Amino acid sequence: MRALDLAIIAIFLVGMPLLGVWIGGRQQSSTDYFVSEKRISWWVVCVSVVSAETSTLTVLSVPTIAYLATPEAGGMTFLSLSIGYLLGRIVVSFVLLPRYIAGDLVTAYGFLGKRFGKGLQSTASVTFLLTRLLADGLRLFATAIPVKVVLASYGVTASYWTIVLVLGIAMVVYSFLGGVRAVVWVDAIQMLWYVLGAIAVIVVLSGKLPDGWFGKAVDADKFQVLDVSSSPLTSPYAILTALVGGAVLSMASHGADQLIVQRLMATKDVRASQKALIASGVVVFVQFALFLFIGVMLWAFYNAAKPVQDLGLNNNDELFANFIVNDMPSGLSGFVIAGILAAALSSSLGALASSTVTDVYQNVVRRKLTDAEVFKHGRIWTVVWAGLLIVCAGLFATVTKRGNPIVEQGLSIAGFTYGALLGAFLLGLVFKAATQSDAVVAFGSTVVVMAFVILGVKFVGPDLALTIDFSAASSTSKALAYPWYTPLGVLTTLVVGGLLSLRHRAPVGSRDL
Repeated sequence: MRALDLAIIAIFLVGMPLLGVWIGGRQQSSTDYFVSEKRISWWVVCVSVVSAETSTLTVLSVPTIAYLATPEAGGMTFLSLSIGYLLGRIVVSFVLLPRYIAGDLVTAYGFLGKRFGKGLQSTASVTFLLTRLLADGLRLFATAIPVKVVLASYGVTASYWTIVLVLGIAMVVYSFLGGVRAVVWVDAIQMLWYVLGAIAVIVVLSGKLPDGWFGKAVDADKFQVLDVSSSPLTSPYAILTALVGGAVLSMASHGADQLIVQRLMATKDVRASQKALIASGVVVFVQFALFLFIGVMLWAFYNAAKPVQDLGLNNNDELFANFIVNDMPSGLSGFVIAGILAAALSSSLGALASSTVTDVYQNVVRRKLTDAEVFKHGRIWTVVWAGLLIVCAGLFATVTKRGNPIVEQGLSIAGFTYGALLGAFLLGLVFKAATQSDAVVAFGSTVVVMAFVILGVKFVGPDLALTIDFSAASSTSKALAYPWYTPLGVLTTLVVGGLLSLRHRAPVGSRDL
């Protein structure tokens, strides 16, 4: 890496926060800070949603999935998951979004407060906060991987802790000063940046590949999208798993996760939020296809998937960064690395702060806060959560095991709680007699069940015999495919909560809600 590349990266890290502060302007109220007075255009929110769900995990790991895929699994079967994502967004657009927007809520969990009570609202919010802390901590750590590679190529040794601290400071500046308006617009700009970077990689790679590489990739099934042969129990990209599991996972991530819901609430009305959400599903499909195609090209560039250890790399997720640093022209290399950073700096701090103040703190003090108090505490918690994310990312850098692509690890984290979160919303809509106590018991039961399933349930042998084993997975055993975690969690919540609701009649007003 030459000085030009480092200069581009430095300008990006300084310029993006400053641009966010300028776009955000002076915040006048908590509503302006958290949902921008509902004045942001749907297409900007659409791009922001895509940027928010696209992290360094996506940019670094999705090409790796196509690179490592075997002929039996195909190279682009991950793309089938995004088809399920689109189906799930359509359901959320017409089932949950109208209730959020029409209810004039600040967070998604406000709906649970109105339907069940403050207890479940706080429970769901705390669950979201912990899940988002872990997922975004992993996301921030993943961003440090290419940065470390870049610095090492320039002879600079920096620890992961130092890198995540710098990135965390860059993230908190515009989130603290500019509110959700700054976050949404910076998201949109950053998405354009990393997509242009991906296109630049494709152009450079196309000039470096041997003749006939495309035909060889086709013969190796690298462009296979639908996996109809693998077991739906253990393969995350088997067609049934991808469509059903992906749809329910998307319903949870885009209907019960405040990170996305906060952005959708910044639109002017229900129709605008629906357009933003559904369009984002189409954009994500195209985006996944782009990065998977890069993975296939890398497969051809490195002589049909040479093991990463032969390239002098420590883990699979360094593959893409290694190509960018060592094989991209100076200037373009810095531009693409900055794009990878852009995918990481989509801030979740506003969502964490809004949920903390509105759903938890306000219930703890047991009084309705004034707008000025909400605004003040929102900014305080933005800084607090930034610090916690930095610590969490540093711990991941210290203890995480990076065997599977890190994007799969990130999606697996959500499996512990996403089913309970989405299940609580559906319980309130489907079972009119369900009370807060029913919902809390169902919620807690689901988290326990999912922890048991994720940590203990394994399938052994060619016939995939079910076994319970809490030791680390071996080469002879396979875990349940992660897209099934959320559907199983939803089913558990609905069964437990639904059975408990049979004890009493529907409370007055639940049908109207």
